[in-house]
Amino acid sequence: MKDYDFYIVPTPIGNLKDITLRAIEVLNSVDVIACEDIRVTQKLLNHYDIKTRCISYHKFNEKERIDLFLKILSNGEKIALVSDAGTPLFCDPGAVIVKELKRQNYKVTSLPGANAVVTFLSQIPRDREEFIFVGFLPKTKSQIENIIKNHKKNDLVFYDSPNRILNTLEIVKTSRPNTKVGIGRELSKIYEEVVIDSTENVIEYFKNNPIKGEIVGIIFKEKQTENDIDIEDKIDILKSKGFKAKDISIILSELYELNKNDVYKKCIN
Repeated sequence: MKDYDFYIVPTPIGNLKDITLRAIEVLNSVDVIACEDIRVTQKLLNHYDIKTRCISYHKFNEKERIDLFLKILSNGEKIALVSDAGTPLFCDPGAVIVKELKRQNYKVTSLPGANAVVTFLSQIPRDREEFIFVGFLPKTKSQIENIIKNHKKNDLVFYDSPNRILNTLEIVKTSRPNTKVGIGRELSKIYEEVVIDSTENVIEYFKNNPIKGEIVGIIFKEKQTENDIDIEDKIDILKSKGFKAKDISIILSELYELNKNDVYKKCIN
């Protein structure tokens, strides 16, 4: 196995069995584990009988830890970075130290492993692969509204907390009343739940069912209609540029997810 100075190691998002053999090997072999909350990480380490020393590393001490980590590495020791759950640097601390280590040419690598967004999306039926991930939504209504409206042409994926999700869904319902949403909670745990429905129905569901655990959500993109994009105007523009009906039907159907035959009929009529 290639030798690195600094390892970014994903940890389970709920079920302690969701850790890779390589992650266990690395956590056992390094000299120091940098973690958000030592108490949380220690539960995982105890479960796998890992005795490696831990040092706290969180968003409030990221910069001040740089000198300490550089000193450890300069002594020839190895460091693994973990977060409380999931993959570090993914809405979790780590970017500050990784940037500095790469600047100083230390060898950094990341292990594959648990991630809430990937776990969630792998069980969500979607028309296309593309999506926008915005991390945790901001706190103010106007900021959330702007994000929702600015990304209405894409599936929008986000994190949220149990005490905020109903308020977030109410904002979604007001901003985009006809959209569909998906909400996942307690992923990989015994009470895992994924609900996909209209925003209104999801709100009603969670009003009647307690919400616990971290939330991953998706606001599905708006379905565009021919009226939304003024298809006839687009056809006229392309015709004026010398495009034939067959080419126009292919271009517009791909760009706006329209039926190619319907566009072709409009072109020749």
